[in-house]
Amino acid sequence: MSVANTGDPLRGFTIGVTAARRSEEFTTLLTRRGANVVLAPAIRIIPLVDDAELERVTQDLIDNPPEIAIATTGIGFRGWMEAAEGWGSAEDLRGALSSSRLLARGPKATGAIRAAGLREEWSPASESSAEVIDHLLAEGIEGRRIAVQMHGAATEWEPLPDLCEVLRIAGAHVVPVPVYRWTPPDDQTAMDRLIELTAAGGLDAVSFTSAPAVASMLMRAKEIGLINSLLQAFGGPVLAVCVGPVTAAPLEALGVPTTMPGRARLGSLARHIAEELPRRSVTLQAAGHSLAVRGGCVVVDGEVRPLPPAAMALTRTLTRVPGRVVTREELLSVLPGGGEDTHAVETAIARLRAGLGAPKMVQTIVKRGYRLALDTTDCAHADTCDEAGGNDDGPQT
Repeated sequence: MSVANTGDPLRGFTIGVTAARRSEEFTTLLTRRGANVVLAPAIRIIPLVDDAELERVTQDLIDNPPEIAIATTGIGFRGWMEAAEGWGSAEDLRGALSSSRLLARGPKATGAIRAAGLREEWSPASESSAEVIDHLLAEGIEGRRIAVQMHGAATEWEPLPDLCEVLRIAGAHVVPVPVYRWTPPDDQTAMDRLIELTAAGGLDAVSFTSAPAVASMLMRAKEIGLINSLLQAFGGPVLAVCVGPVTAAPLEALGVPTTMPGRARLGSLARHIAEELPRRSVTLQAAGHSLAVRGGCVVVDGEVRPLPPAAMALTRTLTRVPGRVVTREELLSVLPGGGEDTHAVETAIARLRAGLGAPKMVQTIVKRGYRLALDTTDCAHADTCDEAGGNDDGPQT
């Protein structure tokens, strides 16, 4: 299949999707742009609609409305209203909150507030808890009663400020509203596969739509011993794409570079990915052909060509420093399963050449190894261009 310039900007790119909610919608947005998607929901959201504590807190707020109420997530605020509906208390809860000053941490929470027929007083431009805290501390909150809709369980990977604790220290009377919590999925098979693919550079990007999803993936990577490889991949070939700054915070706290759209929306996230991945893609010229390496395939002269894992591993190594001679021993070390016989490298190189459809793109350097046969105009990529010509007369194995 050929890569078109319009309509399918993500053709040949493979993207991991960790969203637990609206994953089907987001996957469709990506596949319509030509992407291959690996879906692995990172979290399982557990509503507490039957929880006695939530019902008790709700009734307490109805009887004694807070001066300030903070909605931290759209799903949480909607879940709260749905639970109240089930108890027959929705109208009373809306009445109590309408007499309070409503703050929304971001656009999703704002949308949920308005869907309930209420109106927020203020929402931070950064969509962060830190800005909410600064806003309240600046006006003074000592002695004030503040309801805070909670948004899941804190972990070592979520370096977000403890909103309730900071407000308590500032002298407020805080009423936490425990609407839901999140846990890792019951079956971690899909997440393990996503982590393994990411660590191996088999994806072009991984998308995140919530900080808990980031935290869950990091926790699982630590459990299976791949946390360092995962972080290295995010710092290199695999792009970490987040819906907004709150989602990106756990990764950025670990020094992982992230990218995000200007607006925290699924549509904006899909468009951002469709712009960023092609922009970052490097196309090399080798043996008269164009070559672009993706996470799970290569694109040769505009044609997407899937390669088996061994051939992809060799391609990544040969193109890491394009034009450099790579020894058989080094190539053997990157083959899946490894081994001690360099004949396995010769076999894999033969299959790679066949898969590329352009055998001369990979040169044999006699008694030394192999390299990508960069065209003269691309020699700036190579550290061994002075060896071009004359050293590739050996058998094409």
